[in-house]
Amino acid sequence: MLYEGVMLRYGHPAPTFALPATSGRTVSLADFKGTADVVLLFYCYDWGGI
Repeated sequence: MLYEGVMLRYGHPAPTFALPATSGRTVSLADFKGTADVVLLFYCYDWGGI
């Protein structure tokens, strides 16, 4: 889902989101809160054809 108008800023909490994992279950960013460090990496291109 595309969220227009959401501006991410350094040092601010990431917005809540969930994505399908390769295992088939849904993984939410909230699943890691307080248990692990998470690095979010955003790509502006589609690398699927490489």
